[in-house]
Amino acid sequence: MDNNQQSKESTDRSDLVSEDGKNSKSVVCQRCGSKVLCPGMAVLVEKELFLPSMRKKSGPSTTEGSVDGDTLTTHWFVQDMFDFDNVGFTKDVGKIKYLICADCEIGPIGWHCLDDLTSYYVAVERVNHA
Repeated sequence: MDNNQQSKESTDRSDLVSEDGKNSKSVVCQRCGSKVLCPGMAVLVEKELFLPSMRKKSGPSTTEGSVDGDTLTTHWFVQDMFDFDNVGFTKDVGKIKYLICADCEIGPIGWHCLDDLTSYYVAVERVNHA
């Protein structure tokens, strides 16, 4: 990601956060537009998390070893899985479940550790806002 794109995203984020620090717009899938979160349901947080590259759900991976992906730092934080409008979860990958769009199954758009049942993270860069 170049610096111009990064600085543009940083300035755009002020439009996404209300005075109480929550999302002021709906969080929607980049691919199909399905609503993931309603306004006011998540808090913007900074946390480094690795997410594999986005793709539609498919059969077992033929690649052994390393996984392509990104370390992302800005996320919408949700404490209760029932706060989501429309999200799916992958099978366990170690102690992690990845969040995907429940309609088109693109993802991962977020991350959930099974050690902490009250922490769900949706990467700001992997969703749109409407």
